[in-house]
Amino acid sequence: MAAVISGGPSVRSDEAISSLSSAFSGGFFRRSSSLSSSISFASRSSPAGPGAVRGRISCRTSVPTHSVPSSSREGNAQPGKKDFLHISDCDKDTILKILNHAAEVKALLKSGDRTFLPFKGKTMAMIFAKPSMRTRVSFETGFFLLGGHAIYLGPDDIQMGKREETRDVARVLCGYNDIIMARVFAHQDILDLAAYASVPIINGLSDYNHPCQIMADALTIIEHIGQLEGTKIVYVGDGNNIVHSWLLMASVVPFHFVCACPKGFEPDEKTVEKARSAGISKIEITNDPREAVRGADVVYSDVWASMGQKEEAAYRKQQFQGFQVDEALMKIAGPKAYFMHCLPAERGIEVTDGVIEAPNSIVFPQAENRMHAQNAIMLHLFGV
Repeated sequence: MAAVISGGPSVRSDEAISSLSSAFSGGFFRRSSSLSSSISFASRSSPAGPGAVRGRISCRTSVPTHSVPSSSREGNAQPGKKDFLHISDCDKDTILKILNHAAEVKALLKSGDRTFLPFKGKTMAMIFAKPSMRTRVSFETGFFLLGGHAIYLGPDDIQMGKREETRDVARVLCGYNDIIMARVFAHQDILDLAAYASVPIINGLSDYNHPCQIMADALTIIEHIGQLEGTKIVYVGDGNNIVHSWLLMASVVPFHFVCACPKGFEPDEKTVEKARSAGISKIEITNDPREAVRGADVVYSDVWASMGQKEEAAYRKQQFQGFQVDEALMKIAGPKAYFMHCLPAERGIEVTDGVIEAPNSIVFPQAENRMHAQNAIMLHLFGV
């Protein structure tokens, strides 16, 4: 199936421009009926996932495997407030709606049109306990291009949980801002922010998951393959937060997900069970990368030692021998397999330079799509 959007600089949809340039009127985004079907997904039906309500779109804020204790969940969060904490908080219809909206707004921005300003007069606080080039630039630029103002708060600006309690940070920042994005180490910090915030909270990354990255990945796969449903995605490396978010996506949208990792580096067992028990996708955890990549549509890799694990880098490099994505492994995957990496990459470690620079590498369109996917997530949270 041909990709709908090429993602190149020349992309321009006159229909998208005419629809979107006049779309934001009175706080309500009116989607063109033709644009709403601009991305094709598999036509076969599938369950919408646990907690989904047929006939309407829902987005929940509770997560069975990583929940906030009831004593701390009360906070002062407003009833009905939407957050983006985990992929599986949203049902299938919501996920696909956000991805479709991302494609629409991306086409508009690529055209050079700068008249769609739904975030005009809004501010976003960006909490960075863990620094990142892509997360900061994609959120800050995206929010600015749609009319808003983003404020960067680095590791030393707040020292959340050390100099000031997370629940206090949440309530103070809500008095100044319309939305908060946080990139943290401990997942509990994200949960605590959401529990006490009265504005939407976006998980920019935690040690448990990375939902914004996987939304960007899904958008990239749709652009290049034509659909997410029914594809085979093979992740090779550490069973980390990227894997957890792919598993949570697989509990909502049907596809074949394989995680090939060394023994002892498997993903969280409860998250694997959640994905399998949903009965929506085929889930495999294996220690054989060569067998795993056969017939893959996408081969995906990440660093073997993430930020906060660098003291383990030498040990992990030894344990991960045989799990490098090189030209030989991609040959087994087949000539139609794409390569993806969430970056930053350690070339020559988890992936070779030749694989990243190969024609079937979509690493850099994937990186760009962080901005477009996140824009759509924020539009969803604002109800636009």
